[in-house]
Amino acid sequence: QSMNINKAVDKAYETKSLKEIAAAPVDALEGVTPSDAELLMKAFGIKTIHDLGTNKYFLVAQAIATLATKEE
Repeated sequence: QSMNINKAVDKAYETKSLKEIAAAPVDALEGVTPSDAELLMKAFGIKTIHDLGTNKYFLVAQAIATLATKEE
């Protein structure tokens, strides 16, 4: 099964490769505004989609959220 990345990114990035999308600014993601991107930059130093996806705080939060669903 393939992933339709077009629903996750702004129209300008729909034809880009995943490497190009990863290097794109955070506001290339559908629903993320330039002001949201600025706040992420100020708070966490996040400039690109790659930065967001590999940020240690976001990764830890994701792991906790995933593991919490398995906790009894």
